[in-house]
This record gives sequence, C-alpha cells and structure tokens, in this order.
Amino acid sequence: MSRTYKVTGVNLKSMSLGESDRLLTILTAELGLMRVVAPGARKPHSKLGGRSGLFVVNELLIAKGRSLDKIAQAETIESYPGLSRDLAKLTSSQYLAEIVLYLALSDQPQEELFWLLCEHLSRLERVVVTDVLACLTQAVFHMLAWAGIAPQVQVCCLSQSPIVPDLNDPEWRIEFNVAAGGITNLAALDTDEKHDWGQRTRPTSYRAAGTSSGSYLPISSKRFKTGSKMQLNAVALSLLQQLAQSKRVVLDSSSTDNQEMLPDPTLIASQAAWLSVERALRQYVQYHLDRPIRSATLIDACFSLSNAS
Repeated sequence: MSRTYKVTGVNLKSMSLGESDRLLTILTAELGLMRVVAPGARKPHSKLGGRSGLFVVNELLIAKGRSLDKIAQAETIESYPGLSRDLAKLTSSQYLAEIVLYLALSDQPQEELFWLLCEHLSRLERVVVTDVLACLTQAVFHMLAWAGIAPQVQVCCLSQSPIVPDLNDPEWRIEFNVAAGGITNLAALDTDEKHDWGQRTRPTSYRAAGTSSGSYLPISSKRFKTGSKMQLNAVALSLLQQLAQSKRVVLDSSSTDNQEMLPDPTLIASQAAWLSVERALRQYVQYHLDRPIRSATLIDACFSLSNAS
C-alpha cells in the first residue's frame, strides 16, 4: 500500500509545532478537513514557508505518519496576496475560514465547499473596499445554503406568505427571527398565533453539512425556546433576498465585475443596510451551529474604523 497520497487544499489555520514545523488545518477537495505537518516551514528559506501561509492553495503530496501526516511536496496554484494587503479583506477571509471549519467534514470529499470558498476568497481579493462587507455577507449565505441551513428570506416563516419590501417607505420593517429560521411578519397574525408560533412552526430537522439533500439531523426543541430577533428595513431585506444568486450584490455602481445592482440603488447612502444583514446572518450562524464566530469582534472593529474614517 502506498505511503503517500495527493490532495488539493487551501490553508485555513496555522500554528507552530516543535522548533521549526507548522501544523496546518487544510480544507481539501478530496478528503475534507485535514491536519498535517509542514516540516521545517518556519526555517529561513524553507520551501514550505510561503506555501504554509493562510489561504494559500496547494497541490500536496502527503506522506502518512503514525499520528499526523506530513507534507512531502507542495506546489502553489493560488495564494490571494491581495487579502493580506487590506485589513477588511483579511478579517473577512478569517471570518469565512472560521465558518468553513465549523461546516466542513473530515475524511469525506468536500469539493463543492472547497471551490465555493476559493471563489469567494477570489471575489474578496478583487473587490473595492466599499464592497467587502457585501461580498462577505453573500459568501456566508452561500455557505449556509451549501450546508442546507440557509434562512428563509422570501416568505414569512410563520404564515408562508411572500414578503416584498417596500423600498419607497423608509419606515417599513420586517423581523428577522433567528429561532424561527428567517423573516417573520408578526403583524399578519393574531395574538394567539403569536403566542404559540414556536410550537407550531419551528423546524424539526436540518440537513447536515456536506450530506445529501435527503439526509437530516434532528434539532432539539430546547434550542427554539430562545433566540435573537432584529428588525430589518426594506433595503436590508432586499439585499438579503438577493444573496442566494450567484452574481454579486453590490453598492458601488462603478463596479463592473459580475454583479447585480439593487433596484433604486440611490436609496442606499451607506453600508448600514449591509451591516444589518451581516449581523442578522451572524446571529443565525451562531445560533444554529451553536458556536461563536470569534472573528466577529474583528469584523465589528474593522468596519467601525472604516465608517469612522
């Protein structure tokens, strides 16, 4: 039996190991999440030094080991250098990496997720600074959709009635209910229905990340007793409803990359709507994956600094 095998992977996490090695967590198309050693990567002039950097995509020859496999050879095929040159882009990339670490499986092919991550890293690297938050938010939605747990954003989770935002009404609002699984229009229901919505409408299962469309895992009803709610205005909901499309949804009308402009983009004077959408999806991810997104603090700080400047 061969003691080596080949994979193509993107580096998501790195930590020092021993005197000169690095321990890498890699998302591979062939085998999902892997932890491998990059021997001597911290030595000056090491061939694996640059190849072990974050978000570098390599074709790898891996040698099997007793406890941890080791990289025998690596050839870089993509590196996204623009991510490290901008704080907002780097922070957003770390945000995506953290979500992938929660969603991806080990010892199973994750080709779709691998290429999805690479596509969004490439988009982040190319966009203008004003579109970084939009790209991050759409990437998060696409990953949730891949995992089968994207929020419901076209119809009310309670009544299943379509909801169309009124972009001409600055006071228009809808509720994004994390526990219910998406947007809810409570005004359309009577008092008794509002009281027992959680018992009647909560989902009883969700598709496990990386499984086929017919494979589901149960969700404990206890998780739906509490959950975050927030109000979204018409512009924010319009953005949220467009995130499932493959084209980018952007604010900058001067951008010519693959994109879809909002109807009436003059309604948007700042990134306030994107901030609302990102925070709604962040709460949704943390609630349904039952894990915190630690890089969220960096996102808040980064875009607060951006707005202040």
